[in-house]
Amino acid sequence: MTLPMKTLLLLLVCCCNPASCCPVLCKCYISPRNTQVVCNNVPLTHFPEDIPSNTSSLTIQYTNLSAISEQQLSATPLLQELHLFNNNLSSLPADLFRGVPRLFSVALSDNQLDLLPANVFGHAPLRNLILKNNLISRVDADWFTGHSNITWLDLSGNRLTTLPTALFQKLHHLENLDLSHNHLEKIVAGALDPLISLERLTLEGNKLSTLDPSTFSRNLKLTHLFLLENRLETLPPTLFHGLPNLLHLSLDDNRLRHITPGLLDQLQSIEDDGLDLTVNPWVCDKKVEYLWRWLQKNPKKAFLADDIKCSSPDSLKERSVMSLTGSELGL
Repeated sequence: MTLPMKTLLLLLVCCCNPASCCPVLCKCYISPRNTQVVCNNVPLTHFPEDIPSNTSSLTIQYTNLSAISEQQLSATPLLQELHLFNNNLSSLPADLFRGVPRLFSVALSDNQLDLLPANVFGHAPLRNLILKNNLISRVDADWFTGHSNITWLDLSGNRLTTLPTALFQKLHHLENLDLSHNHLEKIVAGALDPLISLERLTLEGNKLSTLDPSTFSRNLKLTHLFLLENRLETLPPTLFHGLPNLLHLSLDDNRLRHITPGLLDQLQSIEDDGLDLTVNPWVCDKKVEYLWRWLQKNPKKAFLADDIKCSSPDSLKERSVMSLTGSELGL
């Protein structure tokens, strides 16, 4: 059967040619440029056999896969993307990626991974590493050798209580860092300083109650900062100083009662609807004057500005801060 060069051939059974065989229970999409193998929601308990040797993208998700070896993976030396979502992996061998020198993206979300061996990610030129929703409580710097080319690191939904500061020393190219929904209570001053290329930082859903004034002072390229669903009560007046590119800032669902005068004046680049201050217990007394005046001056900058509401005193409860009058604030 002759097919046009751009036609994808779906193979459901194994062929005689090792470069075009397809594992039982999986689907293979073969084109002149690449081969994609997808094993989705099937009763796999072991790594599938007969994966085409020229596979560039491999997806095994929603299976009972519990182990994978360097020998199995090295049978696909052209592999560039590996997606192993929602399986039962609890560990990875240290040399797992030794035989896949072109691998740039690894996604291991929703497994049972905890402690990982030294140099586990050091054998491949990874740029994207997704470890979301595992059981990781400690991140070690020796996961990588030397400086890494990682630009996107997702550690959300794990059990981290402290930031992996030693690891950050190796991630000078990191642009997107997701640490949401862990158990972080504190960010040590200087911890984020090595991340000079960072553009997007997600700290949503942790237990942060305070932030050092210099927390983000070296992250000059930061454009999106997500601090929602923490326990922040006050913010240092110079916290956002030196962030000239910040477009979006989420501070919703914290414990903020007042905004320190001058804090929001630093947000010169915030886009329309880019600042979220909703779901905070704002106390509408004289100390709310700064926030009130800023909202009056920048009504389009705040997301759902009318939903930034007073929690006290009782006479102003549920009133929009922006709707208040000077006399109501005792000014």
